[in-house]
Amino acid sequence: MKSSISPLPRLLSVVLRPLPLTPLQPILAMLLGAVVRRHPRIFDRLGEYSQKQFGIEATDLPFAFILEPRPDAPRMVAVRKLPAIGIDARISGTLAALVALADGTCDGDALFFSRDLEIEGDIEAIVALRNAIDDSGVDILRDTTADLGPFGPPFASLIRFAVAKAEGLPAAAGGQPWN
Repeated sequence: MKSSISPLPRLLSVVLRPLPLTPLQPILAMLLGAVVRRHPRIFDRLGEYSQKQFGIEATDLPFAFILEPRPDAPRMVAVRKLPAIGIDARISGTLAALVALADGTCDGDALFFSRDLEIEGDIEAIVALRNAIDDSGVDILRDTTADLGPFGPPFASLIRFAVAKAEGLPAAAGGQPWN
């Protein structure tokens, strides 16, 4: 079955490959911090799974992410490649598919069965993480642009619309600008 979500342009991945990952760390900390500030109990909902390490691999980027959702000190780091051992659960797909899964614009089951996402390891942990994200109402763009005041919602809508068009998502999944 052909994937329904387009990857980022290959040129972008090639351009990003030689860049150091160190500058990404504060950006990831800011993004995770914004989500935790807006949804402070998100990782509490994981229960025993909050001690797991989740490997998140955007197949169209030259790096991956490790999420440690501990309620007392959640952490997300960028790595060149996910380690072969130490990761409890691994999810991979295009950046657009991963973001659509995280903010609920696409159904996780549909992404899995269309092969836009691959899941390995502790499936229960991944389901628990997905449920925690769903129950909390996380919207990555809205949550990270909330600090922009009145400019946040239109900026988030514009980005969502541009990403949807660039990635080939249906307009409803990407939203319309200036909603």
